[in-house]
Amino acid sequence: MKKLTAEDAETRSPDVVAENVEQLKTIFPEAFTEEKVDFEVLKQLLGGVVEEREEKYGLNWHGKRRARQLALTPSTGTLRPCPKESVDWDTTKNLMIEGDNLEVLKLLQKSYSGKVKLIYIDPPYNTGNDFVYPDDFKDNIKNYLELTGQVDGEGRKISSNTEASGRFHTDWLNMMYPRLKLARNLLLEEGLLFVSIDEREIANLRIMLDEVFGPENSVCEFIWQAKRGGGSDNRGVVSDHEYVVCYCRNIDASPLGQILIAAEPLDKSDEKGPYRRGRELNKWGANSLRKDRPTMFYPIPGPDGIEVYPIRNDVKEGCWRWGKPKLLKAVADGDVEFIRRENGTFIAYQKIRSAEARGKPHRTLLEECGQTADGTKVIKELFDGERVFDFSKPPALISNLLKIGIPVSEDDDEPEKEVNIILDFFAGSGTTAHAVLLQNTTGTYNLRYILVQLPEQLHPEENSQKIAADYCDLLNKPRNIAELTKERLRRTTKRIQGESPMFAGDLGFRVFKLASSNIRAWDPNRDDLPSTLEASIEHLKTDRTEQDILFELLLKLGLDLTIPIEQKSIAGKAVHNIGAGTLLVCLAEKIAAAEVELLALGIAAWHKELAPAGETTVVFRDSAFADDVAKTNLTAILQQHGLENVRSL
Repeated sequence: MKKLTAEDAETRSPDVVAENVEQLKTIFPEAFTEEKVDFEVLKQLLGGVVEEREEKYGLNWHGKRRARQLALTPSTGTLRPCPKESVDWDTTKNLMIEGDNLEVLKLLQKSYSGKVKLIYIDPPYNTGNDFVYPDDFKDNIKNYLELTGQVDGEGRKISSNTEASGRFHTDWLNMMYPRLKLARNLLLEEGLLFVSIDEREIANLRIMLDEVFGPENSVCEFIWQAKRGGGSDNRGVVSDHEYVVCYCRNIDASPLGQILIAAEPLDKSDEKGPYRRGRELNKWGANSLRKDRPTMFYPIPGPDGIEVYPIRNDVKEGCWRWGKPKLLKAVADGDVEFIRRENGTFIAYQKIRSAEARGKPHRTLLEECGQTADGTKVIKELFDGERVFDFSKPPALISNLLKIGIPVSEDDDEPEKEVNIILDFFAGSGTTAHAVLLQNTTGTYNLRYILVQLPEQLHPEENSQKIAADYCDLLNKPRNIAELTKERLRRTTKRIQGESPMFAGDLGFRVFKLASSNIRAWDPNRDDLPSTLEASIEHLKTDRTEQDILFELLLKLGLDLTIPIEQKSIAGKAVHNIGAGTLLVCLAEKIAAAEVELLALGIAAWHKELAPAGETTVVFRDSAFADDVAKTNLTAILQQHGLENVRSL
């Protein structure tokens, strides 16, 4: 039975560097010498695609190398479950995670890599305010806990990212780069990323996303009107709009949704049956004259055997919309309607015989998305008229992006709509989750959300994103955005239940909080080694619950955080079945030698009953066994029954 320690790969988020090296070794084994990369050999194998020049196109800034290392450094943290702060904990598939999003993105890699359909983020706009994202290359978890007041620190204050700083743009890029690198890994092949941004950083953002996603995977920059009227911006120009930059994981696999147009009635009829008049088959606008497209000017048989040409009222010669074979077939099939003009010439129209809804592409200029003021108004209404948060995006904007990013099947016979995961790791007040819930109530989508939000302190006297002091006192909660996010989700749920009582979809959410690992790392007190050794007998931290440990196992073994967990008593010990037998866990504090055989046989019998498709991992508390003999015997019995992967914590 192998013991899991804080140094083992299984107890950390994925080691991206090691995975990259293994992939490279598989493709170019001859480029490795004594487990090290021989770059000269690798360059020879890559031929002319290696960039040798000192000066090359791209975006470089101070700290970029460190930012890349931050994305590659595994996390040793965990996410602790908080059922009391959640809604419908036992049944919901939605997640609200409180913590530094860089560490959370690392922790989500094993469980959600390649599973997210759409990511929307509204990151800090680099306006000169404080950056509260505590990136620390050596120990980001410790740094995060100190900065958020969860452990004793030195009361460090993060310096403002003012425009007077020589690294105004650099600081923002260093904050964004590792997060975008990690976010890309979570997307499905057909997944999309939407980033809200204003003019301050859009140029840098585009170049950075070109590097992370590849320029060929750029979709477009959407524009939406964030405000109307008023304002006094620099140089006498009022900036009314903001941008939403869109990239996809793989452009060839990313079908975009379309604007659905309701079916029009079939109000006409001929010998073939009902139809409606479609678009003109004549074209005579700019670049559509005969001289522009001579092959598209030809006669087709019209009424009474008259040859019909695409000729305008003013006798200018246009062209047909379709090629000759297609148009002649449509005429022969009776699917072209001819309307005679007063001068005796004809206009040809397509006959539409289908009453189905149709779609048209979205435009880069987003419409009916609301303004920032509408986002503020929505929150104000939820919180009984209190203005608790400013500059929130309107739910209508996110709803529009969901429609663009997720094509909808209109097949009524579809038994169950595909579940799509929506991620927002700069969650703010929770607008993305609000939009997801509203879209689900339409019956068209089946979406689940994952939100990540730093417990950023809100200071009413300093911060425009403020929560009312009396409201905080009433809730007896700290003044931070994460608490506000959770409360908004609760209130949104109640509103939807009131407005759509027949809706039976998922309105709950599970709350998790970023913390250091439940597995105790070796951190000796040099002045009191005896006490350190005594404390280290118990491998797990004593202030953590059994549920804390279970969910760390889910994360580290790559299982969904909402996967069902079943509990059964075997030989008087609680045994947990996770993922239909993928993981079996017994965290009993004491397992006597006399109990080993009965416990092992009971677990083996339950495993046989579950009959999981893949390999099963069985985990025990290491300190629970009376001695090594008991541990060895239990492992041997399980292995005799086909359970080879037995671990301890």
